[in-house]
Amino acid sequence: MERIINGERLEIIPLGSGNEVGRSCIVLKFRGKTVMFDCGIHPGLSGLNALPGFDDIDLETVDILLVTHFHLDHSGALPYFLTKTIFKGTTYMTHPTKAILKLLFSDYVKVSNIGTDAEKLYTPQDLNAALEKVKLIDYHQELDIGGINFWCYNAGHVLGAAMFMVEIAGVRVLYTGDYSCEEDRHLQPAKVPDMSVDILIVESTYGVQVHEPRPDRERLFTTTVHNIVAGGGRCLLPVFALGRAQELLLILDEYWSNHEDIQNIPIYYASSLAKKCMSVFQTYINMMGESVRREFEQGHNPFIFKHISNLKSMDYFDDDTPSVVMASPGMLQNGQSRDLFERWCTYPQNGLVLTGYCVENTLAKELLSNPRDIISTDGSIKQLNMSVNYISFSAHADFAQTSNFIENLKPSYVVLVHGDSNEMSRLKNALERRFTMKIVAPVNHQTVEFTFPVKINAKILKQDDFPEEGIIVRKEPEHMIMPVDSLTNYTSITMNKFYQKMHVPYKQSLRILQYLIKCLFPQVVSIKEENICKLSVGEVKVTPETTGQILLEWIAGPINDMIADTIALMILQVTSNPNTALLQAMNEMELDDKKFKFLIGLLQKRFSHVSVDAEQRIVEVKKGENKVWVHFDNQTVDGDSEILKGCVEEIMRNVINI
Repeated sequence: MERIINGERLEIIPLGSGNEVGRSCIVLKFRGKTVMFDCGIHPGLSGLNALPGFDDIDLETVDILLVTHFHLDHSGALPYFLTKTIFKGTTYMTHPTKAILKLLFSDYVKVSNIGTDAEKLYTPQDLNAALEKVKLIDYHQELDIGGINFWCYNAGHVLGAAMFMVEIAGVRVLYTGDYSCEEDRHLQPAKVPDMSVDILIVESTYGVQVHEPRPDRERLFTTTVHNIVAGGGRCLLPVFALGRAQELLLILDEYWSNHEDIQNIPIYYASSLAKKCMSVFQTYINMMGESVRREFEQGHNPFIFKHISNLKSMDYFDDDTPSVVMASPGMLQNGQSRDLFERWCTYPQNGLVLTGYCVENTLAKELLSNPRDIISTDGSIKQLNMSVNYISFSAHADFAQTSNFIENLKPSYVVLVHGDSNEMSRLKNALERRFTMKIVAPVNHQTVEFTFPVKINAKILKQDDFPEEGIIVRKEPEHMIMPVDSLTNYTSITMNKFYQKMHVPYKQSLRILQYLIKCLFPQVVSIKEENICKLSVGEVKVTPETTGQILLEWIAGPINDMIADTIALMILQVTSNPNTALLQAMNEMELDDKKFKFLIGLLQKRFSHVSVDAEQRIVEVKKGENKVWVHFDNQTVDGDSEILKGCVEEIMRNVINI
């Protein structure tokens, strides 16, 4: 049964990455719930200016924060957010993301803390405190936090990158973060969800651009690097320490192996951080692409390179001969890549190859406009004589991937984020020409509103044992009638249990009591706990005490109460009028004992290995490597060998029917 009531408003607010690339932070509000996606910094800005616009919302109302991957423009503000704001919610990310962030943040703190105290966003102590608050989620693992249902899919962008699906009151929102539908040398492509989506929040980094075919890009890249070093130059590859760097290392190592004429020219990877993180890559090899997994299965680690060395520091670097150096950061803001660039940029034989997306307000972006000179970090002006090449290996979706993604997903609305305003505008226009759904491209701090009709559903969940009994439960957006035992499967409601005890006088043997109970409840079993032999009927335990009493224990409930009351009444009848009942029981038991001994004799004649537990009345029969067990009182046989079981069962049936 379904009823639709007046629509309710859903809000999406970009606190960062609205018509810009950097400081990704998107807020979703619906039906009193607030979800934040990502918490990054802007790589072209510093200090508080690099943070998302946290002042736009009441951070205390944010229920959960979902971090898609470890790149700092999506995660760099996390230690600040978790230690220096009033946020009290829960933060989730994948296992590889947290493992790499622990190392990445530590490195970032060292670099960022070079500036003034006013520019320092957090300390190493803040970093440790923040990571302790982070919880983990696996791909496709579904969680529910206070009515917010969410899970994630592989995003393909970097190791551990995730797209998050959030469902509130039946409305689904998918946030892609950075994603790629192209399988490369070390990562699987993004997973397209196989369900309907109401709102898609998708990156628009490359706008309407379409990546060249991957073989063409690899060929152009290796040829460009080859020509620079073969001409006596030094080739600089600015990269993020993790992500595309591993892809380029695999390409270069393979190319060097196939070209003996340049194998004397060294390739250096100037990143101790990447070396530390390599163990993370090896740990989560199951998340990587098919080619890498196949090599590992064959006993070869593709991340142990033949022609690439780690450059510990510039003190060990021979700068007088041709070489290839891969160094971070990728935007040339500071660090080793900036130092090498300023050292090499005035020599025409040297070359710079940019391989990732270049963010506004960074030196990498400025170099794409072919300036004649640049301002160095010490304020001096240097001529730019080295060659500058841009060959994109950025693992972001292009126009073709974005269009196909939307075509397959068929969302009702599309929200564009994480893109330069010009590229985002062109993408919006192109998508509107192709699709009929509403497409919006909000700027930072702009609230976008959507209205959804709220459906109230009533369901009756039946269970064979309880086809009619149940309890009415409200779980947004539904009202359900469900069996009490099913509450924990569908809701966070827990039921209290009441334990009952009863003492009944009884002075006969436990064997007689077991027989009498078995006449009423065939499922009675004998168990031993702490050297005390007890009887059990379902959840009702029967324990003899030295005081001449029987202790009955059970969890309160209609069926358990009935079983306990029946056993208590039977014990009282035997105690008050023992003659007739006990005489019949003892005769039956004597016959049972004879049958049990007869069964043992037959089994011992048939099988050479027979052992008996007389107290529990269990017989073990062994033939070769096979074993079966006869539970005489329950009249059952169990074991792995069907042939041996069948033989023993036939013997036992003949004995019981005597």
